[in-house]
Amino acid sequence: MNKRDISIEALIEKIKSKEITLPEIQRRYVWTSTKVRNLLDSLYRGYPTGTILVWENQGKKQPSRDFDVDMKTPSQSAISTNLMLLDGQQRLISLTALMTGNPVELKKRRKVKLIEIMFNLEHPDEFSREEESGNTDEDEENEDFLDQEDESKDEDKINLKKLTFVVYSRSLGNKKEWVKVTDIFKKSGSQILREIGLHSDDKNWDRYINRIEKVQNIKKYPYRMNVLNKEYVYDEVTEIFVRVNSAGTKLRSSDLALAQITSKWPGCLKLFEQFINEKKEENFDVDMTSLVRSLVVYATGQCKFQRVGSLSLKSIREAWEQTKHGLSYALSFLRNNTEIEDLGLLSSPFIIIPVSYFSSLKEENLNAQEEKDLVKWIYLSNAFSNYSGSSETTLNSELKILREKGDIKELINLIERKNGRIKINANDLKGKKRNSPFFAMTYMASRKNNAKDWVSGMGISKGTKGKFHKIQSHHIFPKKILQDAKYPQSEINEIANLSFIGGRTNRRISAKKPENYFRDIIDKQGKEALQNQFIPVEDENLWKVENFEKFLEVRREKLAEAVNKLLVA
Repeated sequence: MNKRDISIEALIEKIKSKEITLPEIQRRYVWTSTKVRNLLDSLYRGYPTGTILVWENQGKKQPSRDFDVDMKTPSQSAISTNLMLLDGQQRLISLTALMTGNPVELKKRRKVKLIEIMFNLEHPDEFSREEESGNTDEDEENEDFLDQEDESKDEDKINLKKLTFVVYSRSLGNKKEWVKVTDIFKKSGSQILREIGLHSDDKNWDRYINRIEKVQNIKKYPYRMNVLNKEYVYDEVTEIFVRVNSAGTKLRSSDLALAQITSKWPGCLKLFEQFINEKKEENFDVDMTSLVRSLVVYATGQCKFQRVGSLSLKSIREAWEQTKHGLSYALSFLRNNTEIEDLGLLSSPFIIIPVSYFSSLKEENLNAQEEKDLVKWIYLSNAFSNYSGSSETTLNSELKILREKGDIKELINLIERKNGRIKINANDLKGKKRNSPFFAMTYMASRKNNAKDWVSGMGISKGTKGKFHKIQSHHIFPKKILQDAKYPQSEINEIANLSFIGGRTNRRISAKKPENYFRDIIDKQGKEALQNQFIPVEDENLWKVENFEKFLEVRREKLAEAVNKLLVA
């Protein structure tokens, strides 16, 4: 194995010229903006950030895929040697996107996004521990299954003056001491400073220029690149890839399993991604992990990835055919037989696997009782977070029961024994927020109850498109009013204070009190508009801010009753 130092700038040029490519065994881009920020900070300070591992693949055609960054107009320089990137993908894609200003394609939602990081010209000279925890990439790390109403970020919790790099926000974009990192890599220091209104006689000019140049010099940062020579064969390179990534926390076991599968079946990744894209068109975001796990289930009868290495190509191909049919059936069943129109409504993606497996065992020929039991099991699994804890152990037990007894009722009995019940009570909802599976259950119960937007009259649906009508979760009693009244955050953000309406309606209501806007809704849409979302209309005193706690009590009861109709049907 050869070793040599190479600058980030040179590595990016090799990516642009396609001298460095990605083998099919590599996973998609998964980093959050927060990780990119932390990488930048380490490079800025000259800290070690790992090495790069490539395989010299001169003159050999191997399964590959594109980098998840739009290069737009790649360089056309002649390529004498092809290097396949085995370790360093996330870092290099991040840096390429930052330095070129080109967007990346996100694995999680399969859409393009710019990586925008801001640099603080006034950062302190000494290191601050707040660098690691000051700013979060909320768009990716705290995404709910429904759009949340617009909320201003609480910047008072962060001492911005102590930070060197942060994830972009509009508020910082208006502060002249904060500069976009991409601009630093594309413009001169003097151009940047003049654009923010400084002149060369300004007292900060030289200090700012030096700091900008220090960021620009990140391009010169030398990575140690380890090169596997061309004598290695693809299977051996795959084994090295698996071992390198098994030693740390860089790849999940599903990613390693996928690498082993693609090494035995070159080209299969395109088939898998084609299936995922087809389901995306049907509004179901099936992730690669769930697909690979399903394939392993059909190939081995259990869900753990450790046995992938022993699978034959024939068994993988056969399992793939079963996976395609089984998952397609499961997703169609969710859409047509439950109120689940988006996998984001599920407390765990594991839920679709028993549905798929059971349908295959029954050759997609379920009787009326089996269909009813399957719907009930799906709701119960979701509500009671069936796969929390030892998820693989739970799933393997269920697969064994289905294989040996073929009875969904046995899976329902498992949930009842585990939780001691299959009904929820109002107290279960107390203090629960959007991240609780009960939130998704209240959404499904509202859909089942013919809930509609309070202005347009349009039925609530996750599939509704457009910024005006896309469904959002709405605080019935506005947060500002409750905060002014000194109610605790645990009550303000509770499920019982959330309803489902379109974006335009949400903005129209804004910070109005329920006692005011509820009457307008009733005048135009009737009491049913509120009742269909389980809002109490019998006592209008409950709509007053001073009676908010009593409102929560009454609505918890109504929501619990509605969810139980789904669970015990």
